[in-house]
Amino acid sequence: MITFPLSVGQLRPWREGDEDSLVRHASNRHIWNNVRDFFPYPYTPRDAHSWVRSNKSYQQPNNFAIEVDGQAVGNVGFTVKDDIYRYNAEIGYWLSESYWGRGIMSESLPIITKYIFQYFQVNRIFACVLEGNIGSMKVLEAAGYQHEAIHRKAAVKNNQYLDEHIFSMLRSEHRELT
Repeated sequence: MITFPLSVGQLRPWREGDEDSLVRHASNRHIWNNVRDFFPYPYTPRDAHSWVRSNKSYQQPNNFAIEVDGQAVGNVGFTVKDDIYRYNAEIGYWLSESYWGRGIMSESLPIITKYIFQYFQVNRIFACVLEGNIGSMKVLEAAGYQHEAIHRKAAVKNNQYLDEHIFSMLRSEHRELT
């Protein structure tokens, strides 16, 4: 099983038994305000069961539970795109509000970035951040991602048009960091 140690826990694949902590930590309006609408709110036991079931069987996982104190308190994951974007991966993450500001995501993002470049045929990793999510933008910049674009009023969240900030890192830029 692929795991990555963190100073306060680990990144690991999702597994049965994570459902209760997933519901407890994911069902938070402050988290939902900064993620895509497919992330459920409120986050129900049925949602958690479906998420764990859909992620626990991968040999090469693309979603990792952030485990702290024996609980799954967040996720960092990615999707490799297709067609003309087939050498791109979109990275995304969330963390329980109880653990914000502790450097957990700042530690996790470079680990998963390295994992993607090491095991997947990807030339570019990008993240989309909604306007106002300054913490996430700082995490990406600290990990070496470049602020590449602002898609003006491209997203709709809570019935408001929001700017979407695009951050990216190329494989060649990652090599320079390591």
